[in-house]
Amino acid sequence: MWVVIHMIKGEEAAQRVCDRLKAEGILSRMRPVYKATPPQENYFEIQVLQSELQEAREILMELGL
Repeated sequence: MWVVIHMIKGEEAAQRVCDRLKAEGILSRMRPVYKATPPQENYFEIQVLQSELQEAREILMELGL
């Protein structure tokens, strides 16, 4: 099951977080919050598998998020 671990503004910022999680071996995905908002103005949910939640939280803490 996927759970939201963080919300962040901008597609590029969300992609950087997902890339860092992927580099650490965590499966993640991002989903836009609003449908009619441009990617640079939109907020994105960062989602990870529930089984990897604790490890993903630790990585986000290292990133200062």
